[in-house]
Parts: sequence; structure tokens; C-alpha cells
Amino acid sequence: MALSKQDDTSNVGLPCLIPPVQRKTCTGRNLNEKEMEKRAGDQTLVSDFKQMKLEKEAQKNWDLFYKRNTTHFFKDRHWTTREFEELKVCLEFEVQKLVLLEAGCGVGNFIFPLLEEDLNIFVYACDFSPRAVEFVKEHSLYCTERCSVFQCDLTKDDLRGNVPVGSVDVATLIFVLSAIHPNKMQQALDNIYRVLKPGGIILFRDYGLYDHAMMRFKAGNKLGENFYVRQDGTRSYFFSKGQSIPLSLSSPTFSLSSYFMFFVFIVFSNYAQKSLLWDSLFIHF
Repeated sequence: MALSKQDDTSNVGLPCLIPPVQRKTCTGRNLNEKEMEKRAGDQTLVSDFKQMKLEKEAQKNWDLFYKRNTTHFFKDRHWTTREFEELKVCLEFEVQKLVLLEAGCGVGNFIFPLLEEDLNIFVYACDFSPRAVEFVKEHSLYCTERCSVFQCDLTKDDLRGNVPVGSVDVATLIFVLSAIHPNKMQQALDNIYRVLKPGGIILFRDYGLYDHAMMRFKAGNKLGENFYVRQDGTRSYFFSKGQSIPLSLSSPTFSLSSYFMFFVFIVFSNYAQKSLLWDSLFIHF
């Protein structure tokens, strides 16, 4: 999904930031009878005490995840320019260096294939886990002339401390928002919005409702509606098509009103069919 920050007076010379609307067939996954029975019976929530502990230890749990798995868990994402047509358009038509922010960069599985493919990009990258950030810095392709990586809690740490206001052409949120508590998603999105250029876009991909990853959770792992905890303490939220997220976006740089709403049209990863069924919507704020 691509979200755009639009300013009618500020897009001169930025043709790549008005990408085409993407339309692909999207069908939510239908549950079978056994799965419906399982979902109906899985109503018990993790205790409030444990939920508070998980929130408090969220960073530690992700850091331990990268300690166990190092750089070997996620594969490099060579599909981004294919799946995100907006990004491909930006790369082809931006006459100056494209500035990209990857929020939740992990160990660099998105940024390094992109840097290797295109020389005319500068990437800001951040992650919740200090250990993941160190793995990025140790990568053979990492150099400060093309990339700046830093540790950041998107829900608390102001990105403007590391990224200039209004400097980012494209921001990416790839399987990141789902790891944030639903009550804090708004803060993360507001944070990213403040560093976007007028006309900048957010490219978003994440877990869809009834994804097989969701249906594999056993009873006792439910934190809330469509929100679950894994055995290692990391958490995952599953979005539904048409779901709305309120954004209280305000920035003196862009003179925006104090409240916006956008509808999430999410990627549904249907592992049973070995295919991605998704819909993408280009939205002007």
C-alpha cells in the first residue's frame, strides 16, 4: 500500500512522487470449519500483568531475536521494486538522489539489495533493536556516504533527531507496524509523517487477517483483537481489509490540520496458495 503526503504547491520537479494507483485483485482468506471453531474458542486473553511485561520488554525481546538468529532469519527482499510500482517509478524519474527511510530495517534485507541495484539513493534506516543496527553497520555494503542507520523506538524517539524534517521521498513500513502495540501505531505513523517531503509516500506491507501465521497461534497467546504474542515474546498484529487507523498528524512545516483518517488496504499473504493476494491504494492526505 502506498500513502502520499500531498502539497499542491511543493511537487514541482518531483514527478516520481505522484505514482500510479496500484490495483491488484485482493480476496480475504476464507476459514475452513476447523479454523472457525478454533477462532471461536480462542477468546481468553493473556493477563494484564503479562501484557504490561511484554510491552516493557519489547525491545529486549527483539534484541534477543536477532542475537539468536543473527542475519540468517529473513531473506533479502529483492521483490520490492517489482511489488511496489511507486518505488520503481521514483527510481526511474527522480533526477536527484532519492532519499528513502526504512522504518524497522532489521538487518538490512530491504536496503542492501536496493543500494546494490541503484547508486542514486541515500537511505536512512532505523530499528528497535540495537543488535540489528550493529548488524547493518557490519554489512560489507554499508557506508556512511549512502546510508545512515540508527536505533529508534518509532513510538517514542523523534525521527527528526536523525532525519531532517521534510527530507524523505519514500518511507517504507514492511512487516513493522504489526509488531507495534495497536494503541501506539498512531505515534509511529505521526513520527514518520513529520520527515516526509510534501508529495512523499509511505510504502506499507504487513500481515493480513486470517493469514496462516495468525491461524498457527495456539490458545493462550492472544493479547487482544487480532493481536498475538509468539513464544519468544515478540508480538504481531493482523490487519483487516478496510480497517481504519486514526492519525492525528500535525506538523508546522506542512501546516496540516490536526486529524486525518486513512483506510488500510492490506497485503494478504496466503501461504496455502503460495501466492500474494493484495490490493494497494494511493491516498492523498
